[in-house]
Amino acid sequence: MGKDYYCILGIEKGASDEDIKKAYRKQALKFHHPDKNKSPQAEEKFKEVAEAYEVIA
Repeated sequence: MGKDYYCILGIEKGASDEDIKKAYRKQALKFHHPDKNKSPQAEEKFKEVAEAYEVIA
């Protein structure tokens, strides 16, 4: 089964472009950016969020 990019960004299908952008920024900057989060999984999560945004936006 494929990835649910909407779930990764924490938004519903049919979200507006503005909501998608806000969700991406929130996820990328607050939770998964490697400079903000030193967790070993942070870089992988950041890449997943970036991929989700690329596909949806």
